[in-house]
Amino acid sequence: MPIDFNQLREFIEAIAKTDISELAIKEGDFELTLQKNSPYSNNAVYSIATPVSPPQSITPVQENNHAVEVDTPSTPPAEKSSASKKTDNWLAITSPMVGTFYRAPAPGEPPFVENGDRISDGQVVCIIEAMKLMNEIEAEVSGQIMEIAVENGEPVEYGQTLMWVAPN
Repeated sequence: MPIDFNQLREFIEAIAKTDISELAIKEGDFELTLQKNSPYSNNAVYSIATPVSPPQSITPVQENNHAVEVDTPSTPPAEKSSASKKTDNWLAITSPMVGTFYRAPAPGEPPFVENGDRISDGQVVCIIEAMKLMNEIEAEVSGQIMEIAVENGEPVEYGQTLMWVAPN
């Protein structure tokens, strides 16, 4: 289902004018989810998911039946060298899309997480802005944040490591 910017704007305006809190449209490989009244901010959160070609090689680490990407070909060379220095049991939280990394829900607000914080599976750890849409990124593992690998406001690539977590 091809969607153009005007259609997207109409969906957003329609949701804003109603009591609907979430709208999901799925057709084939296309998926559109619009949400408002997020528990983490007073602003609406919108996300679009379309198929992304998978990286050519992934090295998964199995932890509690969850596969976590540790390294992908799209990872910048500088990050690959630092990844080899990480403790073997640390897991990477990676970017599911290309966009801009934000540590907090809005400017002037405290970050979602800091180094040393304990996180749980499903907890929001950052936001990736893509095409003016704010996408909350949730942890897929419980543990402790050991390193935040990206600076606030920096562009990120698909598969780039955002944070390192020592699992519980």
